[in-house]
Amino acid sequence: MNFCSECNNMLYPKADKANRTLLLACRICDHKEEATNNCVYRNEIKHSVLERTHVSQDIASDPTLPRTKAAKCPSCGGREAAFFQSMTATTGMTLFYVCCTCGERWTHKI
Repeated sequence: MNFCSECNNMLYPKADKANRTLLLACRICDHKEEATNNCVYRNEIKHSVLERTHVSQDIASDPTLPRTKAAKCPSCGGREAAFFQSMTATTGMTLFYVCCTCGERWTHKI
């Protein structure tokens, strides 16, 4: 990480297309300097659908989520569940259910 010599904020990579060089530029002040290392790193974090839709047991008490009495809990047999949907290119549309009685979580792929 490089920091601005003017205001001590972080410097971000910026391409100087006219001179075909890599600059480090401050987003707060207009300070720019030529980069000593032309290596730019990019960190991409990929999560699975279940990680992105992390469900806590408190979700059953969320009044903003829709509820159904048609889904039967596989754990306790309760008939009321809060649900929401998630759609991804790899898994298609999936409904996530949370039992309002015991907090059990299950999915149903559509």
